Amino acid sequence: MTTATLQVTGIRCERCVLRLGKALEGHDGLEFANANLMGHVVLSYDERRTSLDALLERMASVGFRPVESVA
Repeated sequence: MTTATLQVTGIRCERCVLRLGKALEGHDGLEFANANLMGHVVLSYDERRTSLDALLERMASVGFRPVESVA
């Protein structure tokens, strides 16, 4: 299991957090995702079934892009 903590752009309200959650929901290999209104996103995923790049692509498809890695 791999965990990544990211700062992303585009989160401005609770609806944004929900939209991001819906975009990631059901993604094969994603075990846990949490986002807050500050734009911090924590992703826990099985690297044998998915990759950080695939998760970032899914997030970008609904308007959220990483700023930098914070951990």
